[in-house]
Amino acid sequence: MSEPETKSMGAYGPEETPNEIDPAARGEVMTGAKAVIRTLEELGVTDIFGIPGGAILSTFDPLYDSQKLNFVLTRHEQGAAHAAEGYAKSTGKTGVALVTSGPAATNLLTGLADAMMDSVPVVAITGQVGAESIGTDAFQESDIVGASMPLTKHSFLVTRPEDIPSRLAEAFFIASSGRPGPVLVDITKTAQNKKMAFTWPPPMELPGYKLPGKPSKQQVAAAATEIAGAHRPVLYIGGGIIAADATSELKELADATGAPVVTTLTARGAFPDDSPQHMGMPGMHGCVSAVLSMQQADLLIALGTRFDDRVTGDVKSFAPHAKVIHVDIDAAEISKIRHADVPIVGDLKPVIAALLRALPQAYKQYGRPDLTPWMKSLTKLKDKYPAYFDDTLDGLVSPQKAIKVLDEVSDDDAIVVTGVGQHQMWASQFMTYRYPRTYISSCGLGTMGFGVPAAMGAKVANPDREVWLIDGDGSFQMTNQELATCTQSHIPIKVLLINNSSLGMVRQWQTLFYNERYSQTDLHDGARNLDEANRVGIPDFMLLAKAYGAEGIRVTYPKDLRKALEKAHQIDDRPVVVEVLVSPDAMVFPMVPAGQTNDKVIYAPDKTVTWED
Repeated sequence: MSEPETKSMGAYGPEETPNEIDPAARGEVMTGAKAVIRTLEELGVTDIFGIPGGAILSTFDPLYDSQKLNFVLTRHEQGAAHAAEGYAKSTGKTGVALVTSGPAATNLLTGLADAMMDSVPVVAITGQVGAESIGTDAFQESDIVGASMPLTKHSFLVTRPEDIPSRLAEAFFIASSGRPGPVLVDITKTAQNKKMAFTWPPPMELPGYKLPGKPSKQQVAAAATEIAGAHRPVLYIGGGIIAADATSELKELADATGAPVVTTLTARGAFPDDSPQHMGMPGMHGCVSAVLSMQQADLLIALGTRFDDRVTGDVKSFAPHAKVIHVDIDAAEISKIRHADVPIVGDLKPVIAALLRALPQAYKQYGRPDLTPWMKSLTKLKDKYPAYFDDTLDGLVSPQKAIKVLDEVSDDDAIVVTGVGQHQMWASQFMTYRYPRTYISSCGLGTMGFGVPAAMGAKVANPDREVWLIDGDGSFQMTNQELATCTQSHIPIKVLLINNSSLGMVRQWQTLFYNERYSQTDLHDGARNLDEANRVGIPDFMLLAKAYGAEGIRVTYPKDLRKALEKAHQIDDRPVVVEVLVSPDAMVFPMVPAGQTNDKVIYAPDKTVTWED
């Protein structure tokens, strides 16, 4: 009879003594903590973002000896989550965050919610108090499994060391398969400290988790028939195309049909901006040609997109003449918002391939429509209503001009990350995207503070690529402490800081809809006009950059803009922050006011667009 296990009091509460291993168990004997590290290595993980703490400290000890895992010590757990997102969005690989219990785990939640909204594969591993202490309000205890359940694809609680390899393998499979998304694995100190027999690969049990099979031949044929009969089709492209690695197939489909293409915010770069068929981004701040193409369409070929409110506006009046082919790997999205005349559940890559095989027969049977008049009308709109901006009247740099110059200065395949606000929309409108995974932003949740850590994650994943963050002064201040991580870990991101000394998007709405009552939107961190050009805001971003070991370059006058960006372009041994003082009065146009019909797209102040045949 074995001796009963005893508890010792450690610095962070009760800690378990190692258990006895079943003599029949096969494998290398190790602690659960070491099994976490071994499992991550076996899964091919190379980079992890996070911060250590008491309930996960046992796992950080074997991490110290790993020759395969690069750990990036962030300054905040939210930063770790967003860095994992940036890593995943820029590569398609699963991003990983590793933190302790309690407030560390809850600090991840915004990043997990963000990843869920944008379908980003992330695995978050959190420490938890000892199994026997759960439910006692122990130090730094939180029910992170319960808290994260609505924000993730799935959450696991691990209380036994022998379950660690299986649960982690399942987490990575769930995160990266089907519609990607975040998964949380909460591991008690009990599971970390006790011993187990490690073998690889572990068994996986995923009851109820099913992936779509092959696409229905009948539905694919029906889709081909609808395309053959459409005279005003639009390829409506969402981020699912990039997640499915189906951008080559999309190009083939666009070539085969000759149809115009619109790409949502999550799909920027899925189809080259400089293609004559590309009409731009649809939605609230979309291109006129993209917005009105969907309003006038007789067929929407919706691929990996979810008909969100920022695209549809008033859904009752959205694309009123169009039939809908809706293809998505997530059956829950089909007909959720807009009825699909031809619903297809499946992986976009094989679905499009099947559709390409079916189209020749459909064209042979029903004829091939002449899309020349349709494309001529849309091209006319595209030429007549390019992305809009006016030079500011206060003498400060136009923010749109700053981004246009960055487009000219940066590498052709540069990765562009954004924060959230006006600059996010301008970055979509005035940068040119030709390749997938080159525009990275918080799209569905709209998380201010996403930018710096996400850019950091993208640069870790792509060390030989130029990574630019386009951020606003409000968004930047929420997570700029990660610049310290960038400097110390040799992650040379570049920041174009659009400083309008205000919460710009909120201010824009106050200008347009609240009679210019600017309630709590002035940040007082920069100049508001050229007369204040030498005004030092709080903080002084140049001193802040210096404090973090980054290069700081301030641009006050338009004539200095290009030189500053070219200088930043050449710096590759440290982070660089280019602060551009811009007018707080600059606004994002075109614009469809929230909840209104897309027919009423406003091209510029007091200029509403109407359709012209």
